[in-house]
Amino acid sequence: MDILDTIKQQIEENTVLLYMKGSPNAPQCGFSMRTSQAVMACGQRFAYVDVLSNPEIRENLPKYAQWPTFPQLWVNGELIGGCDIVTEMHENGELKPLLEEATAAGGEEA
Repeated sequence: MDILDTIKQQIEENTVLLYMKGSPNAPQCGFSMRTSQAVMACGQRFAYVDVLSNPEIRENLPKYAQWPTFPQLWVNGELIGGCDIVTEMHENGELKPLLEEATAAGGEEA
């Protein structure tokens, strides 16, 4: 399978998906740490992909997403954004209802 097909499949199969450096419990950069903490604080299950252990995804996802940096939060197949956007959405109360609505509608794939 082509790496772009793999990325597309990951995004389609996971209602809430975080591409990050490391894992939510062991983030490998500050941006990934802040983003995963914001998502975890919302209390919804989510999937993640460690781009450090998946170099092909790390190399190709920015082209696929038209977004150059990590982390990247995807909800219902749409790119929400990176650390600054996700953190701001969490702080102003927009992230939790977005994730709750997505997981309620999309089931528990993650």
